[in-house]
Amino acid sequence: MAHSLSAKKRIRQNAKHRARNRARKDLIKNEVKGFAAAIASGDVKKATEALNQAASRIDRVAAKGTIHKNAAARKRSRLAKRLNVLKAGGGKHEHTTKRGAKV
Repeated sequence: MAHSLSAKKRIRQNAKHRARNRARKDLIKNEVKGFAAAIASGDVKKATEALNQAASRIDRVAAKGTIHKNAAARKRSRLAKRLNVLKAGGGKHEHTTKRGAKV
């Protein structure tokens, strides 16, 4: 347990920041799930709107410093790639990793 006042304050601050960051990351996850559902439905217009919402949320969270700006760019890029596959193929898209594992 911390003994100095400054160490105790850091513990309080860390708990507050951890809760705030977790909430922000949960918001991103929810937006991405909404986008994935739109992709699964095959509706391009709905998926485009969901992508815009998710990208906006990701950018705002990155601006607050919860995630790194490059991590945000990577997430946006992967979402946009899934939308482009849907637009090109016109059908449902099954997302896989580099090694072929389904996500």
